[in-house]
Amino acid sequence: MIFCKERALKKEMIKVGARLYQAGLSVAKSGNISARLNSENILITGTGTSLGNLRYRDIVKVNLNSLKPCGPVQPSSELPLHALVYKNFNARVVIHCHPPLINGYFAVTSELKALTFETKFYLGNVPVVEQETPTVTRPESVIEALKTNSLVVLKNHGTVAIADKFSDALNITEALEEAVRTAAVAKIFKQDILDELDKSIKQDLSAHAVFPMFSKEHIQAIVDLVNKDEFIAQKGKELDLTVKLAIKLDGTDKAYTFNFEKGKIIKLEFDADAPFVISAPAGAWEQVFLGKLDSFVAVTQGKMKLKGQLGQLSKWYVPFTRLFALFKAVRIK
Repeated sequence: MIFCKERALKKEMIKVGARLYQAGLSVAKSGNISARLNSENILITGTGTSLGNLRYRDIVKVNLNSLKPCGPVQPSSELPLHALVYKNFNARVVIHCHPPLINGYFAVTSELKALTFETKFYLGNVPVVEQETPTVTRPESVIEALKTNSLVVLKNHGTVAIADKFSDALNITEALEEAVRTAAVAKIFKQDILDELDKSIKQDLSAHAVFPMFSKEHIQAIVDLVNKDEFIAQKGKELDLTVKLAIKLDGTDKAYTFNFEKGKIIKLEFDADAPFVISAPAGAWEQVFLGKLDSFVAVTQGKMKLKGQLGQLSKWYVPFTRLFALFKAVRIK
């Protein structure tokens, strides 16, 4: 049974490698991919292999605890990074590749200029980790970045994407390559690209008192900020932001429902009785409230759960993006 599962997973990895090669995201012998086989073992591409021409024998089974391979083929030199991912996350796959446009773009800048709503929605703020060696020698910094996004850029090196299945990891990698291509084309047409929406959302926010995370005082402080915010008030009226949205802390009875009426929160309820409920464990909420994790991106990447249709919420993307930006203005303990 385990042999059949292993062979099926290797077959899938061979297809993924070919797709990465055909898309130009990994050429020659660059890049490496892996998948969780079971709680103790992973499969990872061997050192010096070409992702575009993988064979079954090029994929190595490795014990996560000992990091020892099963067989004569040595695993990729990026094994420590892959292993640390599986020890810190429930992800089932890892893709590390060297997309040329991404590498070129982030060699000269450290922030993605998101010009489409799709980029903002599915990628958000992609973290960039400084890289000084051909192999990742400080995987801990990559792990920290992956807590805020399932896709990380390694400056002058490539990308790391994690997910429950290869298709999701491939999608966000390809989406970033396309976002960079779009930014480059836009730069040709207009060199001083300015996005007034981003400018408005990213303005400095005033510091306030410090509250225990998810306490009533914490959430009430957010409500007070929202109801004073001119941007949300304006967009709330324009887009008729009238809806009940709840946030919930997994593993506890802490939940709050924001009752919006044309952009104003007219009532705060202490439950999750709403058509739309965003829920997540404490670690994810902490990243959101610190401004390191975009809530929309967290939902699309599976770091947070949403009850209700994301497509219905997306019509209020602009004011809700501002709402989530205001989250970080209220400091937490």
